[in-house]
Amino acid sequence: MAILADDNTRVLVQGITGREAISFTKDMLDYGTRVTAGVTPGKGGQAVHGIPVFDTVGQALMEHMAEASVISVPPALVKDAVLEALGNGIRLVVVVSERVPRKDTIEFLEVARERGARVIGPNTLGLISPQRVKLGMAGGPVEDVRKAYMPGHVGIASRSGGMTTEIANLLTTHGIGQSTCIGIGGDPVVGSNFIELIPLFEEDPETKVVVLFCEPGGIIEEKLSELVITENILLPIIAFVAGRFVDDMPGVRFGHSATIVEGNSGTTKAKIAMFRKTGIKVAESFSDIVPMVRAYL
Repeated sequence: MAILADDNTRVLVQGITGREAISFTKDMLDYGTRVTAGVTPGKGGQAVHGIPVFDTVGQALMEHMAEASVISVPPALVKDAVLEALGNGIRLVVVVSERVPRKDTIEFLEVARERGARVIGPNTLGLISPQRVKLGMAGGPVEDVRKAYMPGHVGIASRSGGMTTEIANLLTTHGIGQSTCIGIGGDPVVGSNFIELIPLFEEDPETKVVVLFCEPGGIIEEKLSELVITENILLPIIAFVAGRFVDDMPGVRFGHSATIVEGNSGTTKAKIAMFRKTGIKVAESFSDIVPMVRAYL
């Protein structure tokens, strides 16, 4: 099994005629993802890699079924694109666009919650379930994906899209496969984060352990620690917390817009302390991830 999407998931690409989307659509198709249609207003009747393009999501769904949409449009247009997908019954939306206004993100996430839909991103590379499905740019070209990812029993959730692949590649190099691998997005406000994803991994009989890639900033990790206790989460969780030097440079942003520490909130020290208090294992170095995972498998 896989969480969120599998090889039966049918996918729309909104903004499919853009340069970025043209590239990752080919990679998704090459990996076997069932891309059924694309949407770009004013470009209806065209085709991208043999995929028909429509002016609206509604028109696309009249001819081609889909349960998920990958969105790659300019940041100012993201909210309308997400709301259009949700309004037409799409249940999973992956927003790869970055620099989306925070107000817009909050608005469409509220609509998604009301409709029982899930959003990954914004500012995500997407997700992969090895040898089943690839949504978005996760893993890069298909030849790289096939080298870095292999099917198995380790779930990965990461605040960095690139580090999702780095962790998968580390595990694959040591003969350890993955179930589902997700970049949650690097913005301060994103859709499904660690708090929403861990219960899904726990329900998945294929996932035996989860590896998290964490960064400074925000309180997602602290809230996850509370969830592990209140919901009695038994799934083994291993966390690697990057950027510990940021604790000594408050107010400075490194990399993702969410990677900023204000006072004691969001520091790596606070995250690590909470993890250890609640039984989440902390990998002191990147190489420690492999033996820690093996201990659970």
